[in-house]
Amino acid sequence: MALINPYLNYNGNCEAAFNHYKKVFGGEFQMISRFGDMPASEEPLPDSEANKILHVALPIGTNVLMGSDCPPSFPNGVQGNLFNVSVHTESKEEADRIFAGLSEGGHVSMPLADTFWGAYFGMCADQFGVQWLVNHDYPKS
Repeated sequence: MALINPYLNYNGNCEAAFNHYKKVFGGEFQMISRFGDMPASEEPLPDSEANKILHVALPIGTNVLMGSDCPPSFPNGVQGNLFNVSVHTESKEEADRIFAGLSEGGHVSMPLADTFWGAYFGMCADQFGVQWLVNHDYPKS
């Protein structure tokens, strides 16, 4: 079975974002590498780009949240607003904890609340501009 894992692009603040996500979700980075770790090429890497994130992977449950910085030499780096990352929790308390962490310093567009479709659901943008949907489905009776 194929897996789908979100890959987020940032404009220089990927490390700060993923350290925040690590605090919210727990766990350790499966991988973290920087542009300065790449082998030398004909196009020299500006010193200002060497410490930026080339790739980071944070396991969350059976999925992996991945990301990187988009250096200025990569055109059309898009951040945040063209998609939502949906998080499904095992409990209402876990939803509250994750939502509080993700929305800290960001913007809540829909506070967590019980919904007509039988879930506890909320929407927010984190301090890095990424849109999150946090959902806990109540057991069906």
